[in-house]
Amino acid sequence: ADESSGYESESAGGERAAAASGTRGRQRRARTAFTSEQVCRLEKTFQRQKYLGASERRKLAAALHLSEIQIKTWFQNRRMKLKRQI
Repeated sequence: ADESSGYESESAGGERAAAASGTRGRQRRARTAFTSEQVCRLEKTFQRQKYLGASERRKLAAALHLSEIQIKTWFQNRRMKLKRQI
């Protein structure tokens, strides 16, 4: 399974974009815009369990058409949001 590192490849196009913006190195991946259905499912899952195991993360990623890394990051961010609220 090809899993993205979360960064755009360093192709010639990416290098030109970096040169044009005056930055060097890798470009950040574009921010993921989750659909309301995805957020609803993620929130429901989070209410049941704050931490996902690998198999649960894999199943949820497949069901929501997201990468496992996106699911993992969403849960990390959501736990931090909960911590800030408390």
